[in-house]
Amino acid sequence: MVNSGLGNKAYIVGAGIAGMSAAAFLIRDAGFPGEEIHILEELQVPGGSLDGSGDAEQGYVTRGGRMLEDEAYTCLWNLLETIPTLDDAAVSVREEIREFNEKWPTEAHARLIGRDQGILDASQLGFNTHDRVELARLLALPEMVIGSRRIDEFFSEHFFATNFWAMWRTTFAFQNWHSAIELKRYFLRFMQEFSRIHTLAGVRRTRLNQYDSIVRPLHAWLTEQGAHFEHGVRVTDVDFTSAGAGPGVSPVRRAQRIHLERDGRAEVRELDEGDLVFLTLGSMTADAGYGGDHTVPELVRDHRDGGWALWETLARKAADFGRPGVFNGNVGEAKWESFTLTMRSPLLLDRIEKFTGDAPGAGALMTFKDSNWLMSIVVPHQPHFAGQPEGVFTLWGYSLFVDTTGDHIPKKMSEATGQEILTELLGHLGFADIAEEVHATTTVTTVMMPYITSQFSRRTTHDRPLVIPRGATNFAFLGQYVELPEDVVFTVEYSVRGAMHAVYGLLGIDKTIPPIYHALSDPKTAFLALKTAFA
Repeated sequence: MVNSGLGNKAYIVGAGIAGMSAAAFLIRDAGFPGEEIHILEELQVPGGSLDGSGDAEQGYVTRGGRMLEDEAYTCLWNLLETIPTLDDAAVSVREEIREFNEKWPTEAHARLIGRDQGILDASQLGFNTHDRVELARLLALPEMVIGSRRIDEFFSEHFFATNFWAMWRTTFAFQNWHSAIELKRYFLRFMQEFSRIHTLAGVRRTRLNQYDSIVRPLHAWLTEQGAHFEHGVRVTDVDFTSAGAGPGVSPVRRAQRIHLERDGRAEVRELDEGDLVFLTLGSMTADAGYGGDHTVPELVRDHRDGGWALWETLARKAADFGRPGVFNGNVGEAKWESFTLTMRSPLLLDRIEKFTGDAPGAGALMTFKDSNWLMSIVVPHQPHFAGQPEGVFTLWGYSLFVDTTGDHIPKKMSEATGQEILTELLGHLGFADIAEEVHATTTVTTVMMPYITSQFSRRTTHDRPLVIPRGATNFAFLGQYVELPEDVVFTVEYSVRGAMHAVYGLLGIDKTIPPIYHALSDPKTAFLALKTAFA
């Protein structure tokens, strides 16, 4: 075990899951004193994109849902095995998740809904021979050959009309114009889901939303270890020194000082020789705009969030610090909108369960395949929030096509109020007979997120920086916009794995990082995927 030495400090920029994981690995695996860890966060709460907020009166907010998975989330499970739950210190967060999913397994009976409220046979993926050939071609091509090409450059119109694509894209939030490299990585990482994509039986969920079930226990553990969370702090710049560069020789680079703003005042923190800096780059939920029953969420386009501003500043200092404009420069292709229903009557949930045949608490994802907005909803196990009163229920949903006119209201989703979005949902469900009561007993909160799928932007191999840039002696990058070969962005696993690489790499920790799961290396999984594709 590596010890940092007395007096050395670690500064972590960003209290999202990547930054908090880095702090945990520093303490748990590097023997770093918790009291020497300073987590600098612009927001007033930890957790970053793993959020869950609101209350029964004003309405709850779920910006997004994270579906976990046993095989692929090895680093996340490694972390959570050692974090106790808030309710019982003898039970780890990992154990709680395992026990919850044994009791309430995910099992969708109505994964796809067609026109006129018909439940489609989603077990029929709909591939033809040409689709299979195109799929095999993408899997066989090296990433260097794929380059920055789009998904729709590799598949025909028939593929995009299949049940498989409707399920895959709405499970993972892919658009046809996203990076073909990222889609290939997802296929290789989650091929075990091919045979169960129509039921989502491989999905693992937390007992409550991820803020209450993961962030709060992790935050409590870090605080108990002495870690300092400094909120309302915006890091604006980092100064670096560089020496020893020459032909064929990488420079030796060191972070020297941190520039930040606190309460509108500028501060500078000088870094001593043994101090470490971990910098979270960008944010997929940055600049989110919120709407309500009778208001429309703002679409922010001017990069107000400090995470993006910091990365843009750092990127100008070195060519290998990445290109943030590739990811935040096209809001039109990266955005989508989500909504949360806070219901003070069980009527809507009861009708949905009767309609789908899903067991209560099954947490199944439903997609209205032919909807103009491509709307999907999830009914989580209740309660979904800590302290959620009995008799109050929540439902989360989102749409990928927010700039098309609805089927049941003559508006784009991006221009619709919360109650109008509820009308659209009830129309797709065919529940007009209960619409009046549902509207009267439901609060709708909407969220527009301009960069939510920006990780899937078309990119080259040089657009994302390495976790530890060449020659870096005391700094590393964290988050969804660093390069981790073979792993998949838009997952909690990616942020945790990156943090593990950052801590182990900088401190030379002689511990094995859990390997990336390769579905094709398991003959049984490969056979099931092949069998499913040819069914």
